[in-house]
Amino acid sequence: MSRTRPGLRALPAALLAALLVAGVGLAGCRETPAEPIRIRIATGSPTAVYHAFGESLAAILNRELPGVRASVVVTPASAENVRLVASGEAELGFTQADVLPAGPDADPRVAAVARVYDDQLHLVSFGGGPVHTVADLRGRRVSVGAAGSGTEITATRLLDVAGLGGDGVRRARLNLDDSVTALRSGRIDAFFFSGGLPVRGIADLAQGSPTRIVDLGEWTEPLRARYGEVYVSRDIPRSVYGVGPVTTVADPNFLIVRADLPDRVVRDVTRLLMERRSELAAAHPAAGRISPRSAIATSPLPLHPGAAAWYRAAKP
Repeated sequence: MSRTRPGLRALPAALLAALLVAGVGLAGCRETPAEPIRIRIATGSPTAVYHAFGESLAAILNRELPGVRASVVVTPASAENVRLVASGEAELGFTQADVLPAGPDADPRVAAVARVYDDQLHLVSFGGGPVHTVADLRGRRVSVGAAGSGTEITATRLLDVAGLGGDGVRRARLNLDDSVTALRSGRIDAFFFSGGLPVRGIADLAQGSPTRIVDLGEWTEPLRARYGEVYVSRDIPRSVYGVGPVTTVADPNFLIVRADLPDRVVRDVTRLLMERRSELAAAHPAAGRISPRSAIATSPLPLHPGAAAWYRAAKP
């Protein structure tokens, strides 16, 4: 009679059961891990504040939220950032408040994480050039910011209230880097850019070339009268760019989020935004101006429920 090897049926029932349970557990361990939550942060020009802020925030999220994979998207800035977040092509983004539609025109797909700092509108020309005031722009070549940027919206509104709408100036639509290059080469006479202080591209220009930043303080009230009270006057001290101090037009800047992003994720983003302010400020000083108390002032945009939950618990 031939011998046969003992099979599973020869094992004691208790041992067989234990092996089967262990096998199920090992199979469970081999399951594909859950896909990380992707967070694309819509920013702006590589030499402007949005990008520096976004890069630092992405690094913090990747380091401290294991289930998240954050990355930065270079864009024309505010208006395009709102579009990307609303369409689901980005999860977070930065925008000026004056870009956001209010009332019945508000987009329910977009919510706020925080008011982060104020953008200040710069009108930049050569120090020895003819542009000393907004009126001096008439008939000249002026960049009003990249198409789809908050700069373009604010600059266009300012030119309108100054009586330079339509053909009052010869307009170019260039981002910050291209505006600086065009001014240096003489292809434009001046450019607008809206950003938190200091804007690196403008600081680099002022360091290497005679530069003038035009005072815009007289235009705050006309802008408020026509477009709403979002606009305020803010000073740019001499210490920022090493040029004469001026007053300019500013409006709040928000970090926005897709409204359908899970509450727990947005709560974590809000927590890290507030708890890592010193690290964010090292990337750009404007980020250091965030405070929980002012962050909740995001009208006309509602806070995302996840962000609101963090602020309620923090009691700013």
